[in-house]
Amino acid sequence: MDMSLYVTAFVTLFVVIDPIGLAPIFIALTPGMDAPARLRIGLRSLVIAAILLTLFGLAGEAILSGIGISISAFRIAGGLLLFLTALDMLFERRTERREGQAENEGGADDPSVFPLAMPLLAGPGALATMILLAGENQGIAHVAMIHLMMLAVLGICMVLFVLATPLARALGRTGTMVVTRLLGMLLAALSVQFVIDGLQGSGLFS
Repeated sequence: MDMSLYVTAFVTLFVVIDPIGLAPIFIALTPGMDAPARLRIGLRSLVIAAILLTLFGLAGEAILSGIGISISAFRIAGGLLLFLTALDMLFERRTERREGQAENEGGADDPSVFPLAMPLLAGPGALATMILLAGENQGIAHVAMIHLMMLAVLGICMVLFVLATPLARALGRTGTMVVTRLLGMLLAALSVQFVIDGLQGSGLFS
């Protein structure tokens, strides 16, 4: 078994999922929450992301081709959805909704499914990476190792999510608002990049 292949797979997934970059975004998406609430949302998002990444690692290409969807179209859709979240962060609409739903923690504004699990953790790039990495070798051991690397990256995300509450406390409300606006801009740029990558991959402008 060539371990260098799996080290490369780990590094690739780490770069694509970007646990370090997701930690401040996690804080921005969970303003005013205590540690247990953040932990529940973090765990839920990671479990959902692990299921999606596993599904696409095992049968992603067959699923998409079976329903006539290309990876490029998947990237464009993820980018558009992420852009809506960025607008919410920039104009504080998400914060206003959270304040109005303070007594309904499990309400529709729960960020664990969207945008945390999808498309931030299990985004088009990560799903496509799982398809490509698992497809390099059809052996069961290879596919299992690729999925272990994916779970290791998600484990690092969980550690950073746990550290999010003390970091948010250190920032304070003003600092969190500044970070939220800044990350809203970065998310908007990331969503546009998803759309650009999808358009380039579609061959429309070749």
